[in-house]
Amino acid sequence: MATAASSTPIEGRQGHYAGAVSRLVAFGADVGASWGLFTLGAAALAFTVQLVSGTTVSLTNHQVLSLIAAVVWEFVYFAYQWSLSGKTVGMALLGIRVVRTDGSPIGARQAVVRTLTLPLSFLILGLGFLGILTNRDRHALHDRLAGTAVVYSWDARAARLRWLARQDGTAST
Repeated sequence: MATAASSTPIEGRQGHYAGAVSRLVAFGADVGASWGLFTLGAAALAFTVQLVSGTTVSLTNHQVLSLIAAVVWEFVYFAYQWSLSGKTVGMALLGIRVVRTDGSPIGARQAVVRTLTLPLSFLILGLGFLGILTNRDRHALHDRLAGTAVVYSWDARAARLRWLARQDGTAST
């Protein structure tokens, strides 16, 4: 026998495990944002060095240094944002966030472990991501190792109510 609460459709997705498409699109947005910021930073550094010293500096001439700088930048980009708010720019756009497996906010330790183990999911031919598609809790390898989960943090019903309130407010003025 179904109760009234179970027969109503769930409008809010907040707290549900995020799906593969949401996570992939958020990651793609983060890759674009982080590389854009890295490129701007490298250009600003080259411009500043040229302005101060008069010598032209190009990162293409220093490939090892460029690789090290890119790896450090990617680590800082992901670990800092995850430890600060549990979400990156791309995750915020898609309404998802990283939490501990018990649902509480992650700390700096989980953010660092998740960032350091994220490449493992890629390095084993992408098999580290298979859990997102096959497991009920949608944990990737780096989620399991860090003790984290990715959940929706955007409540569709609350967003719709805010939008309707805005519509009512603008219609009456």
